Amino acid sequence: MIRISSITEISEKTDLRPGRARPQIRFFKFDMRLKSILEQIYPLHRTLASGGTDEALRIVSDHMPAEAGFEIETYAPGTPVWTWQVPERYIVHEAYLETEDGRRVADFADNPLHLVSYSIPVDGTLTWDELEPHLFYNAERPGAVPWVFKYYDRGWGFCLSKDVFDRLDRSARYRAVIRSEFVDDPGFRVGVGVVHPEGGPDPAAGELIVAAHICHPMQANDDASGVVSAIELARRLAADPLPAGSMSVRFLFCPETIGSIAYLAHHEDLIPRLKGGIFFEMTGNRNRIARHRTRQGDHLLDRVAAHVLRYTYHEVRDFAAHPANDERVVNGPGVDAPCISLNRWPYPEYHTSDDNPTIIHEDMLAEAAEVAERVIRIYGTDYVPRRTFKGPVFLSGHGLWVDWREDWELNRAVEKIMMSFEGNRTVFEIAETVGLDYWTVRNYVEKFREKGFVKVFPVPGNTYIG
Repeated sequence: MIRISSITEISEKTDLRPGRARPQIRFFKFDMRLKSILEQIYPLHRTLASGGTDEALRIVSDHMPAEAGFEIETYAPGTPVWTWQVPERYIVHEAYLETEDGRRVADFADNPLHLVSYSIPVDGTLTWDELEPHLFYNAERPGAVPWVFKYYDRGWGFCLSKDVFDRLDRSARYRAVIRSEFVDDPGFRVGVGVVHPEGGPDPAAGELIVAAHICHPMQANDDASGVVSAIELARRLAADPLPAGSMSVRFLFCPETIGSIAYLAHHEDLIPRLKGGIFFEMTGNRNRIARHRTRQGDHLLDRVAAHVLRYTYHEVRDFAAHPANDERVVNGPGVDAPCISLNRWPYPEYHTSDDNPTIIHEDMLAEAAEVAERVIRIYGTDYVPRRTFKGPVFLSGHGLWVDWREDWELNRAVEKIMMSFEGNRTVFEIAETVGLDYWTVRNYVEKFREKGFVKVFPVPGNTYIG
């Protein structure tokens, strides 16, 4: 596991456009910067299940904090997982398209994107009319090779730049060779780690799940960037744990959609404990952040995220608006833990060979982690206080009075706060009502808790129905 060399905070303000300030970003100094980790993951042939995906998970394991206890789980292909099944592994020995005289037009060895992901084996000579339906290009980026996949619709094809496609001789014949295999061993893999609060897990508090997908060959922003932002978030929470009694944070690195389905199908006992989730993707390009709402639309998690981003130039989208991914699993039928998504989509390089490390920026990767961290530090520590007292508390007699000369705003709010302990509002909701900072209110409520004047109940869970 990577060793934290120091935990130095450096504040830096950056603007995306004139007059639009963003929250300060805290850069934690670790042994390796995020973009360097991304550059290790980026070139790997990462599909739903492949040697490249295994290697990417190994790299994640190297950089997750030791406190997370990162493990890789393996599931047998063909295993039913709800309405899906665990997919086979994909091995490509070689794949190329060439003219009859041996001139290579596209070669998997040069770039995995030249092959449509999960293409079936092929070896034949074809006319142009036979070949053309199996060729793919991106007309909007004529110099780039697109990424095309057929994970669940078995077929085959090659991807070319539009410039190369246009130059191909329509009267010639072409040889298409794909030597690929679909195998069961050693299985389909996902990576999981959990960062607990101080003192260890609190079953009553439950868990948050943070997910990023590990698949997509030769794509830097989609979603190697989300992977490294999640690693950064895990390192921050391990270096500065949430206070005792807070939620644990579970990190899931898996192939898109099927990975989280397979994981939760194998761990259905976890579902009732889930209090929320964050899905990370496309976090590294120079774009504003987009926040996708939960399926509930106005959940406490939505309001916390809106609060964190209130001074940030960002976009708000509906649940499962494009691009929609694993939040549809975490917040979907039968699970329904409220889940937001953070991304910087759209960007012009999307699903092409232009989605490479040149468009990735360290401060953007860190900012996404920073936003998620702030959300988690509020939502993950929130609770519902319920009074044990009758009548107004004798504040000065119990050391709970706030001197107006030291904190005028809190002094003005203490009566409203004290009258809010009816067990129907969380600390965050109370803070919103009185217009004070969450941590100011929470620290004050904690004093009532220490005196035994309030009992603490966890934030409401999901709407799971088994």
